[in-house]
Amino acid sequence: MPAAPSEHLLVRAARGERVERAPVWAMRQAGRWDPEFRRIRDGAEFFAFSEDVEKSAQASLCPRRFGVDAIILFYDITTLPLAMGLHFELKPNIGPSPDRPIRTPEDLLRLNPEPAPESYDHIRKLLKRVKELLAGELPVIVFAGSPFTVATYCIGTGKNMDATRAFAAERPAVWDGLLDRLRNATVGFLKTLVAEGADVYQLFDSWAGLLTPEEYARWAQPHHQHILNTVTGVPKILFVKECPYLDAMAATGADVISLGLQHDLVAAQAAYPHLVFQGNISEETMRLGTPEQVAEATRACLRATGGQRHILNLNHGVGKETPVANFEAYIRAAKEGV
Repeated sequence: MPAAPSEHLLVRAARGERVERAPVWAMRQAGRWDPEFRRIRDGAEFFAFSEDVEKSAQASLCPRRFGVDAIILFYDITTLPLAMGLHFELKPNIGPSPDRPIRTPEDLLRLNPEPAPESYDHIRKLLKRVKELLAGELPVIVFAGSPFTVATYCIGTGKNMDATRAFAAERPAVWDGLLDRLRNATVGFLKTLVAEGADVYQLFDSWAGLLTPEEYARWAQPHHQHILNTVTGVPKILFVKECPYLDAMAATGADVISLGLQHDLVAAQAAYPHLVFQGNISEETMRLGTPEQVAEATRACLRATGGQRHILNLNHGVGKETPVANFEAYIRAAKEGV
């Protein structure tokens, strides 16, 4: 029998239903900005910490005490290529770095495009544990990196677009094969987590917004479309950091589009009445502003949408220097409304 429709506020909003208020959460809401998160992590190496199911469950649940409307699991987008056979190290001020970057067709063959669920068993156990601890209180969001962004980490270029373009030009067969393998593995990963109880998933493409229109149409949008139309059963959020290509995002099959600062919420809702939008409060205001400025930015966002077809979030993740008082002001203003 199919599962009964979720009654959680955020899930109902993501389905486009009329809701009593706009739900609120934040990307990177479980992170270094929160002293409770730092206490739980206690200096542990990132991957060791994320593979400790009990501690990563506690970390995922840290934002619950502020009153968020959803919990997103704590892990990294490189979890999947690691399960495919590529080891990563998280380097300070650099990010995820592969121990053997993909360079050749032989390297590509090392990546399993259909990793068994047992290869990311700690994520499955984390989902189960967080749902047990929540006991139905809040919905759980899972996520995956989109093939383009994950591929840049697999080849060791990250957000260096010139280096990524050079790789794609010099090794087109390896580049295209890498994107295809990551797409297939992402479908299997997300299908597994949805089948095991995830309420919502978000597809992250952090660097695709830096692409030209032609590159985006080749390396990003088709993979978004394939994943979002293949993995169904729960609401689907697409996040492309500060993406200028709203038309392309809207054509992917996502239920929710996460907006950066370059797009206006009112105009987006008018142009795409079938979609729900997420965002788009400035992360810089959250990090550097006063609690009063954060609260006013939140209220302005709510006034723009009237609280409908809208999930409150930032334009991207919570910065590590963000004061706790600012996050508290954000959640409080979201729940008080306009």
